[in-house]
Amino acid sequence: MRRLLMTAAAATAAALTLTACGTTEPAADSKETKAASQAVTLTDASGKKVELDGPAKKVVGTEWHEVELLLSLGVDPVGVADVKGYKTWDQAVPLKNEPKDIGTRGEPSMDTIAALVPDLIVASTDLPPAAVKQLRAIAPVVEVRSADAADPIGQMNENLDLLARATGTTQQAEKIKDAFDAKVTAGKKALADAGLDGAKYAFADGYDISHQVSIRPYTSGSLIGAVNERLGLENDWTVKGDQSYGLGTTDVEGLTKLSDDVQFAYIGNDDDESSTPWTGALAKDKVWTSLPFVKKGNVHRLPDGIWMFGGPESMGQYIDSVVAELTK
Repeated sequence: MRRLLMTAAAATAAALTLTACGTTEPAADSKETKAASQAVTLTDASGKKVELDGPAKKVVGTEWHEVELLLSLGVDPVGVADVKGYKTWDQAVPLKNEPKDIGTRGEPSMDTIAALVPDLIVASTDLPPAAVKQLRAIAPVVEVRSADAADPIGQMNENLDLLARATGTTQQAEKIKDAFDAKVTAGKKALADAGLDGAKYAFADGYDISHQVSIRPYTSGSLIGAVNERLGLENDWTVKGDQSYGLGTTDVEGLTKLSDDVQFAYIGNDDDESSTPWTGALAKDKVWTSLPFVKKGNVHRLPDGIWMFGGPESMGQYIDSVVAELTK
């Protein structure tokens, strides 16, 4: 309320000054001043009502998905969880202005966040309730559900709209969604023109930790899986994914259940040695090297820096890479 009164007083003083100077033209930034003084009320993913004095400007993000959405909307977070990790894994929307690293995504530093004096903290519903309670004692918190296997793309857009309302950037959100839809349409046409409409496709990531290789299939319930289907590709995974992210679990033996003519794609990262088992531990694995799609050369490594759980811009980057790889 104090912020509202101060803003209103400043606006009144400006108006009196203009009148004294003999002009009736509004100040050039009157629209921005009005927008900044409008209170914002919204309901977040946890069902909690959140009230802000005005569109949030100093925002902290505890999860990369939400950080990317904020950046896409033109809001540069003052605090980001695991800055180095974001720079490594999410390059579709680069960080700006060197935000403060607030700790890990699972355990953000409350002291560091409090020192930033944010207008708003954006937290994933994956964060433990006890941590969210602590965050609410620092500043208003908007919880965002990062993923929903029942409607991955719908959830992504819902998250974008929620943060757009919180930051007064709804027009930018509409532009982002329109651009994503156009990217899907163009990608689907390019694949169809190449005779790949309905092609069998499987996407995964994998990790080699302590000489133990694990593989994560991205089922139809994953965000990438949903994007693939919109592109006209047929998801070849038969394993079930979890209810939020649509991720399954398997090992190299599980890959034998994929179709012989499947197009297999994955994302790794040269800055994370554990994330590239395909060219590491599996390169000499007899099961992997004997798979029909491996022998045919239908294995595609997509570029580093595409965050598989990101927003519309990461998914747009993903679409470009898939189309380029499958049609080359």
